Amino acid sequence: MRIRFITFSALIFPLIIGNPVTHAVELTQGAMLSNSCAACHGTDGNSPGAIPSIKGKSSAFIANSLKEFRDGKRPSTVMGRHAKGYSDKEIQLIADHFATLK
Repeated sequence: MRIRFITFSALIFPLIIGNPVTHAVELTQGAMLSNSCAACHGTDGNSPGAIPSIKGKSSAFIANSLKEFRDGKRPSTVMGRHAKGYSDKEIQLIADHFATLK
């Protein structure tokens, strides 16, 4: 009897509350990596203050800037330390993510 109840519950419960998978928003790797940028550059790269907005900038501009910060070729206070944690592939994913935001 217990097995039937568990099976029945597993089949019926998602119908009652709705399937959580159908409500999920696809989160790309670039979007996940870019979450740390929000603290300074604002949600979705749209800065609320003096820090530059990066939303909608070209992928090449963002990638080149991050690599220059990472490699110490561009002066910074914080960006160099953040960028050091990313590989070229991760930088490209972040750049592509912000470039797609309009």
